[in-house]
Amino acid sequence: MQMLAAGGLPPLTDQARPTDAGNPRGYYECEAVKHLATKSRWLATAYSHAVKIVCPLVLLLPATHNYRILLMRRSIEEIVTSQRSLLALYAKPGSGVADARLAEMFARQLGQAESWMRAQPHVAFLPVEYRQTLLHPPESAARINAFLGGMLDETAMAKVVDPELYRARSAIESATRNK
Repeated sequence: MQMLAAGGLPPLTDQARPTDAGNPRGYYECEAVKHLATKSRWLATAYSHAVKIVCPLVLLLPATHNYRILLMRRSIEEIVTSQRSLLALYAKPGSGVADARLAEMFARQLGQAESWMRAQPHVAFLPVEYRQTLLHPPESAARINAFLGGMLDETAMAKVVDPELYRARSAIESATRNK
């Protein structure tokens, strides 16, 4: 989302969730997304904006619009680690679900979303590898820009990528070294 905003595609966000130690640059979320199942008229205001939608909710996008979706791919282990650290940051108890089970659930949700997107005539999607974006920001910026029509500032997009914010990797590497 930071890359899209820097490139000139404004995010649709209500800024209801403030920045914090877990995400010092912001969350780029919009509360309306959580209500896609029952309310989707707000999508008309999303035209020419970037909207952050988690995988399970992508399945709820109505066929009344065309979508270009960037599917951020990240290792399932990193996703689980990130979710656990957010729970700890907010001093919330864990879900009671084992990490292996969470990983299984996230992988299934991702698979369902990808299958759904492939089957929809009103959806075009581009998988974007999180790690590759961190390692090679200009290449990722070019791919994303081409997919979205070529009107974004690729240099600005690449400049906002900050590998120092790749905390999940650090946590995983640290845990692996300590075993």
